[in-house]
Amino acid sequence: MNSLLPGIGRQPNDAAAVSGVEPDAGMAARSVARTLGLERRGLEALMEALAPERADGLAAGFARAAAVIERAGGNVIVSGMGKSGHVGRKLSATLASTGTPSHFLHPAEASHGDLGVIRDNDVVLAMSWSGETPELADIVEHTRRLGVPLIAMTSRPDSALGQAADVGLFLPEAVEACPNGLAPTTSTTMQMVAGDALAILLLERQNFTATDFNRYHPGGKLGARLLQVRRLMHTGGAMPLVREDAMLSAGIVEMTSKRFGIAGVLDRAGALIGVLTDGDVRRAFQDGFRDRPVHEAMGRRPHIVAPDVLASQVLAEMSRARITCVFVVEAGRPVGLVHVHDLLRARVA
Repeated sequence: MNSLLPGIGRQPNDAAAVSGVEPDAGMAARSVARTLGLERRGLEALMEALAPERADGLAAGFARAAAVIERAGGNVIVSGMGKSGHVGRKLSATLASTGTPSHFLHPAEASHGDLGVIRDNDVVLAMSWSGETPELADIVEHTRRLGVPLIAMTSRPDSALGQAADVGLFLPEAVEACPNGLAPTTSTTMQMVAGDALAILLLERQNFTATDFNRYHPGGKLGARLLQVRRLMHTGGAMPLVREDAMLSAGIVEMTSKRFGIAGVLDRAGALIGVLTDGDVRRAFQDGFRDRPVHEAMGRRPHIVAPDVLASQVLAEMSRARITCVFVVEAGRPVGLVHVHDLLRARVA
């Protein structure tokens, strides 16, 4: 097949066709395994540093950092230069999406007017593996002048940043995966994990729930999974409902006219006491057609959910029960009906 673009139509893993050299899987495996091993050791060192009896007190540092952030009540202003800055941007985004307001402040921009984003009730979290990043100096000085709390994430407590900070997240030294010992690799992995740990610690202390999470993630696949079922359900006259004393023939008409393959059965008070399904109808007519009250044929243990249940949980329940519809019930009364097609259209799956 001809293509206007070179390379289109090649096999996806045909490295030789792309590079002109035969791939060396053995060399690749050794290199990757070495990198993963060194970065894993960095994470193991982090775990060891969390031991309560350790003099460097990383666990106590996390506890103090979380307390300072909660007490301040403002934004967490994250800053860092180079690779630490890239990790800092991710940390700031994670904090903001999990209930802790946060912004990233680039050190160079801070020195040219953006220091003004730091307010009295904010906390600054500065990231520097060496603790001697000169670009952070203006931010550090600004926090000292205003009395804004400063948290340092660094591997050197005796560094300029470590000494200036109110709270230190002092990460253990580690060997970089780069064979030259120069490119930040293991160190940035450790910073990333430590940042995630702080964000989740704050999330747990705030009792931040999936419902809270939904407020910050309305779009995309994640947002769809976090939808509450009340936003997808059919309500009012769209629900197929019959009274328990209605005849089975009337239940069949209601079930088929609403096209859900199910009808809810209500008692005299309007509470849902059962459902009529295609299977119930087939079983009722096994010995020939005989009209009867619908409550004699209905299933008495309907699957129900509350309006604030997440759509992803409803889909999981439908899958386990092998059903296609579920009634949404509040105070015993049906307020909606959700079909599996509604969940699929909303991209919950």
